[in-house]
Amino acid sequence: MTTTRVLTGITTSGTPHLGNYVGAIRPTVRASKLSSVESFYFLADYHALIKVGDPARVQRSTLEIAATWLACGLDPDKVTFYRQSDIPEIPELTWFLTCVTGKGMLNRAHAYKASVDKNTAANEEPDHGVTAGLFMYPVLMAADILMFNAHQVPVGRDQIQHIEMARDIASSFNHLYGEHFTLPEAAIEAHVATLPGLDGRKMSKSYDNTIPLFAPRDQLKKLIMGILTDSRAPGEPKATEGSALFQLYQAFASAEETAALARAYAEGIAWGDAKEVLFERLDREIAPMREVYEQLMKDPAQIEKTLKAGAAKARAIATPFTTRLRHAVGLRSLDATDSGKTNKATKAASPSFKQYREKDGQFYFKLVDAQGKLLLQSTGFASPRDAGACIKALQDTPATLPPEVVRADDAQSDEVTQALQHFTQDKA
Repeated sequence: MTTTRVLTGITTSGTPHLGNYVGAIRPTVRASKLSSVESFYFLADYHALIKVGDPARVQRSTLEIAATWLACGLDPDKVTFYRQSDIPEIPELTWFLTCVTGKGMLNRAHAYKASVDKNTAANEEPDHGVTAGLFMYPVLMAADILMFNAHQVPVGRDQIQHIEMARDIASSFNHLYGEHFTLPEAAIEAHVATLPGLDGRKMSKSYDNTIPLFAPRDQLKKLIMGILTDSRAPGEPKATEGSALFQLYQAFASAEETAALARAYAEGIAWGDAKEVLFERLDREIAPMREVYEQLMKDPAQIEKTLKAGAAKARAIATPFTTRLRHAVGLRSLDATDSGKTNKATKAASPSFKQYREKDGQFYFKLVDAQGKLLLQSTGFASPRDAGACIKALQDTPATLPPEVVRADDAQSDEVTQALQHFTQDKA
């Protein structure tokens, strides 16, 4: 059975809210229970430093988010659960990736462009108040993902660009130094886009419009009753399209429950009654987890112990992988027998895999020798992950030729064997 590696993180910049739960926590906790999924969960405290200047807030948020993961059913024995700053290999990888990332691509990042647009509208200098941390945010995110070669990253639709950029960065590195990184894919729940907040905009700590996930029952009810609605009176039909109340309800309810509320909208349900329905449905799911969360928050030492154990598990992967990457880019011992230079001339003298996508939407790869002669050609794969897995299988077990791969010429058997042995020698 093929194992899918899923990775997700939450920035430790505030209290976890319903948007975090629906968009990241709930789907990945569900996925972590599947035997075919290998799950990685992390607390993105390096990311928090980009936008939070309050150390106490970062620390408190780290505790709250860790307790939230665990209260929502995360089993640290079955997943890799860690704090980003406990993995020193991540900032090192960030630098490796920075050196192959085009500034032009970072100029197009949504967060950076939004800051520039805001400054332009205010007649400020374009980069006023923009830190290098904000500008480099996509590279750090790429390092988070690529360090563990995640196949899927659950994100909201507004975060898809970051996954696309991680793919581009990985491709650039692979092109220069060989196939080291899996190209990740965004995973989005089909019926959940961006969860609306109290004011109808995207639920975000930046907008101060969030509903804390584990707010006490009375506070939860008060917040829901304060959600903005239009002026339609009881008895007047109401549109589900664009209704923050309906979108929130849909994110928690079954298809049957959602259809029932849609009928109530069409029949003119009063906004107060709709809010009551939403509140009861949310609290029904949240209340049992809230009780566990409150107990966990009373024992931060145990959570710290859990995170340290998770960091050890994560570093068991990250440390040897970083050693391999250091060797690939040329950071090698000077007395090593393999002291070849990793410049373009040396790269051109080695066989390499080329992964690409054709117009039919399928993903392919080929193996070429030092002169560019085609040795192996793959058939089409439905995803880059499947193509990458086949490449890795060839690199790990060069004596076995998968049925998805054909030689360009059967007479090249010896050449193919020698070319594949090159990759096993690199790993030795």
